[in-house]
Amino acid sequence: MRVVLMGPPGAGKGTQAKRLVERFGMAHLSSGDILRAERAAGTELGEKLKSYMDAGELVPDEIVVEIMAGAVAKQDPQKGLLLDGFPRTIIQAEALDEQLDRLGLPLEAVLIIEADESLLVERITGRRSCPSCGRVYHVKNIPPAKEDICDACGVKLIQREDDTETVVRQRLTAYRSQTEPVIEYYAAGGRKMIKLDGAEPLEEVAEQAAEALGLSG
Repeated sequence: MRVVLMGPPGAGKGTQAKRLVERFGMAHLSSGDILRAERAAGTELGEKLKSYMDAGELVPDEIVVEIMAGAVAKQDPQKGLLLDGFPRTIIQAEALDEQLDRLGLPLEAVLIIEADESLLVERITGRRSCPSCGRVYHVKNIPPAKEDICDACGVKLIQREDDTETVVRQRLTAYRSQTEPVIEYYAAGGRKMIKLDGAEPLEEVAEQAAEALGLSG
């Protein structure tokens, strides 16, 4: 099954993607992870990405499509595919449809996780991560045993530059103006649309997602 996972920043897309991938063996392509890896590589493209990401702005379509198209093409067509964070604009959605149609592997469902904006801001601004091992915490929901210190490494935790409230609200504004129309695009195209409440307990959301996609059991 080929699924696009959508929802605003902080809705829990990454968490649910991990559960679906581990449970059903789907290939997982997170645009955020792929773009951050390119940025960390220090290439010319990575520097361009940094300027957009740090400002909370969406990366231009042509850059995202080029990177993600390459990632999709490398996947085993026999495995399920879960796209997380892509497409984010109608131009990207149209490009993805064209590529999957050429491969004879059209998109089958769109999974949308929704949540109230105040909850989204709280979730994102409270995130902290270990710069050494990458382990992620939350000051309220998943705090480390010792404040601001990684349980595994003993290294001081950091807050990502794009996790501040100002940037988060900019990202939410960008999502509403540029990404929500993609949901309308898929609905108009007759795709299977599945909406879930991201404020519900994680395991409950995961079970609802699996059942709606016909993967439970």
